[in-house]
Amino acid sequence: MNLQFNLLAKNVANAKEIMEATDGRALIGIMVKHFPSIEEAAETIQTFQDEDIPVSVGLGAGDPTQWEKVVQVSVQTKPAHVNQVFPAAGYTLASLQSANSEHTIVNALIAPSGTPGKVFICTGPASRLYREPVSCDLAAAMLAEIGVPSVKFYPIEGTRRLDEVAEMVKAAVRHQIRIFEPTGGIDLDSLPDLVKVCAQHGAERIIPHIYTSIVDRETGRTRVEDVKALFQSVF
Repeated sequence: MNLQFNLLAKNVANAKEIMEATDGRALIGIMVKHFPSIEEAAETIQTFQDEDIPVSVGLGAGDPTQWEKVVQVSVQTKPAHVNQVFPAAGYTLASLQSANSEHTIVNALIAPSGTPGKVFICTGPASRLYREPVSCDLAAAMLAEIGVPSVKFYPIEGTRRLDEVAEMVKAAVRHQIRIFEPTGGIDLDSLPDLVKVCAQHGAERIIPHIYTSIVDRETGRTRVEDVKALFQSVF
C-alpha cells in the first residue's frame, strides 16, 4: 500500500518537521483562497519548494470559485499535487502538461450524495447549484476518459460515510483510477478504518487529507506529535 498524507503546515519549519515525522510521506497543502493574489500564493509556494517540500495546491475548503486561481498558481509553480473541482480537472491537467509539468498529480473533487453508489460531480461554481447525483461508475469513467488520475472524495465526515467511500473506491479501481483521496473530518481515531476500507477495495495510492484536527488553534502549527501518531497508526 502506498500511503501519503496531505497536511497543513504553519510555515517551512513546521513543514520540515512534518516531512521528518512521516518519513517523507507527506504533501503540504497550501490554499490559494488564503492569498489576495496569484503572485503572493506562488511566492509562498516557492519558499516551500526551495526547501524541497512537496506542495499540494488547494482551493480552500473545496471553494469552487477558486478553481481558476488554482490553475494559474499551479502553472507558475508546477507543484507535486493539485486539488481541483470536477468540471475543471481536465482543463487543469492539460494546462499543466502544456507547461511541461507532467509530474503533477491532479485530482477531481467528487462529493458523496448520501446514497452509496451515487455521487455529486457538480462541484464547480455554477454546477454546484444542481444537486443531481450520478453513479460512481459514471463519475470514474468520465475522469478516466480525460486522464485525471485521482479522485478526491469530500466531505466524508470521518468514518460516517465508509459505505460511500467503499463504493467510490471500487468504481475508481474499475476504471483504472489508482489514487484515492478521502477528505473531511479525518482524525487520529478515524484514519485507520478509513485507510483499511480504501486498501481493501483496491486503491493503490491513498492520500488522506488531515487538516484542522491536528492543528493547534492557538499557534496555527500542525502538531508534530499528532503527525507521528497518525503515521504509527497505519504503518
